[in-house]
Amino acid sequence: MADNLQEQLYQRIREALLAGRFQPGERMKIRDLAAAWGTSPMPVRAALQRLVAEGALEGEQQRSVRVPAMTRERFQQISLVRLSLEGLAVEQAAPRIGEAEIALLHGCIVRMEQALEQRDVQGYLKDNSQFHMTLYRACGNPILLRMIESLWLQVGPFFNRLFTEADLLLRLNDFHEDVLKALLAGDGRGARAAIEQDLSFFGQFLLNLLDLDSAARGLG
Repeated sequence: MADNLQEQLYQRIREALLAGRFQPGERMKIRDLAAAWGTSPMPVRAALQRLVAEGALEGEQQRSVRVPAMTRERFQQISLVRLSLEGLAVEQAAPRIGEAEIALLHGCIVRMEQALEQRDVQGYLKDNSQFHMTLYRACGNPILLRMIESLWLQVGPFFNRLFTEADLLLRLNDFHEDVLKALLAGDGRGARAAIEQDLSFFGQFLLNLLDLDSAARGLG
């Protein structure tokens, strides 16, 4: 029972990281998480330690844990690998994806559009995560999927920053629609190109934010 509870908590925290529900640099307070989920601190601590071992979280002194802060160099390194792996996964998924996955992807796009209209950040990020992971799981390559998920755990919390620029909200769903159109046409290369455009466009925007953060710290 204890192992099952730890696994459930691990999956909850993991999904929250993938969906950007924690902020870069945020401390993960074990007692607060335990209270929120109605459990003792021990299984929460064990779940967090698993995520530290995977590189999704950082251990600090006095057994505290936090979401890693994002630096320009780290984001560039992650983005470079994501571009290759996620593009490959989408191209491999294209001939394998079924009607159920297509329907799920379409539902995600509709809900993301609604979330953007309502400026529901967490709603958008949840469906954004589901859209991408549904797509990547269809690739049929568990090794590739694990690598992609590991990178998303590290970068997911930083996606909150996309909502700091109002004009960008108009573009957040465009590439998802392009991916779906390519999949419906059976165009694996087109779907790969669309997902790579998505990663490149928004990756450059987030890099610009990191540069502004760095400049602001220098002025301070």
